Amino acid sequence: MKKQIDISRSVYEICTENPDIIEIMKDLGFDSIANPGMLNTAGRFMTIAKGAAMKKIPMDRIKEKFEEAGYEIIGLS
Repeated sequence: MKKQIDISRSVYEICTENPDIIEIMKDLGFDSIANPGMLNTAGRFMTIAKGAAMKKIPMDRIKEKFEEAGYEIIGLS
């Protein structure tokens, strides 16, 4: 069974529960997520969708990358 990721939650919450997601996000171009200071500050209110919009990373690409890693994305509106 795939693990579910609710992308309506904050990056901080998601990465705290699933630390392996940090590597997936770095591969997608979210370089600053590896910085614990950024994760503990901006990550507390930032969602994956907001970050994707800021970095101009298509949600389809993010969804695809997470699915390849064995995750199911939920919370997409």
